[in-house]
Amino acid sequence: MIKFKWCFLMMLIGAFSASAQDLSWVDKVGVRDFKIINKKFVANEYGAKGDGNTMNTKPIQDAIDACAKDGGGKVVFLPGKYVTGAIFLKANVVLDLDEGVELLGSQDLEDYPKIDTRVAGIEMKWPAALVNIIGQQHAGIVGKGIINGRGKPFWDAYWALRKQYEPKGLRWIVDYDAERPRTLLVDRCEDILIKDITLKEAGFWTVHLLYSSYITVDGIVIRNNTNGIGPSTDGIDIDSSSWILVKNADIDCNDDNFCIKSGRDWDGLRVNIPTEYVLITDCISRKGGGLITFGSETSGGMRHIIARNLKAHGTKVGLRFKSARNRGGMVEDIYLENIQMDSVGVAFEVTPNWNPAYSYSELPAEYQKETVPEHWRKMLTPVVPASKGIPTFQDIFIQNIEVNHAAKAVFVDGLKENPLQQFHLKNVDITAETAGKISFAENWTLERVQIKTVDGSTVELAETNHIQNNDVKGAVPFLYEQ
Repeated sequence: MIKFKWCFLMMLIGAFSASAQDLSWVDKVGVRDFKIINKKFVANEYGAKGDGNTMNTKPIQDAIDACAKDGGGKVVFLPGKYVTGAIFLKANVVLDLDEGVELLGSQDLEDYPKIDTRVAGIEMKWPAALVNIIGQQHAGIVGKGIINGRGKPFWDAYWALRKQYEPKGLRWIVDYDAERPRTLLVDRCEDILIKDITLKEAGFWTVHLLYSSYITVDGIVIRNNTNGIGPSTDGIDIDSSSWILVKNADIDCNDDNFCIKSGRDWDGLRVNIPTEYVLITDCISRKGGGLITFGSETSGGMRHIIARNLKAHGTKVGLRFKSARNRGGMVEDIYLENIQMDSVGVAFEVTPNWNPAYSYSELPAEYQKETVPEHWRKMLTPVVPASKGIPTFQDIFIQNIEVNHAAKAVFVDGLKENPLQQFHLKNVDITAETAGKISFAENWTLERVQIKTVDGSTVELAETNHIQNNDVKGAVPFLYEQ
């Protein structure tokens, strides 16, 4: 019989439930007064063919444009599989994909015209998404149908380019040079509804909410693991956006499942738009990099975010905070509560010096900065003064967390020059193979936090201050029970 060692971290603090805070903003998130006009425009009547082979970009766009010109309504399809390149929704138009309708993304990059956008924290030219809502109000995508990005050729191209770039010291730029279409982009919009659809095999990020507000994402399913392992196939990315509601989502992807972002490095600090007033609730994370991830693009800051009633099954990391020394930004006023995890890699991770090979840009000697592409130069522009690039994580509230069968309970590795401040954990119960480590952290409060480890290890503390239990004498704030 395996003997478990219990590790108790306890400190009495006042209840810090999100429900006890001033959260009047919660009722204001999501789409406002959204009404679908009861007119139907059948894409097939504009020439669309659901035979799985015909290219339908023009007839689908013609149906969208006709709907918008007539005051709005629904664009619908007869059952079938419709191959298409990038399409662009307009105000008051809802793409209604009924059960039995599947949009198949073109596998030719030429069918995704380049647009001005932001990708992984940098503003640059990049292929349009499969479905785009840009600069619009009162539009949406609904229905029980499927949007299939068919991303495998784009995944293969990425891995081939990465194989070329890494030996040259160019890991930091390969993700930007390997152009891959997102599945759904909402950019500079208000009052957008995304409901019930299934999205599969994204070429890059699946749902990207960028510079937008009052968006509802409800009941969507993301399945990016049906045809191989796609790099960077995030689930839902909320990027420098506000008043966002995500609920009832079920995500299985190959990078961060639910991700909060706000720009990267010099360019992100230049734009300086936070992500704020976000509620993520009643969702499931399956495979992926993180159940919920804050970063690594933190430059514009993040605040007033609640994630609650979540489940993770087999996710690499559960609650994840990541950034880099040149990224900057303030991440604060975050509430994570009522979360269950099973068979995750690391239950709780904070890494403000994440993935240096990707995070820090250095031009090899054989290149000249004056001759490289503009997005390379943005990545190479230093943050001045350097202190502006140091990210801050503070006032993070985590409570009512249950974790079973984790590989590691915690991995927290702060920065010496800016320790992780004011993390508050309450009612946290973790069973893991090993305990892990907390370093460069200060002024944490812990109440009824217990970690049970298979290997009998306890959490290692290094360079920490005021992480203590008033009931325990000595430098190590733990109670042990065999």
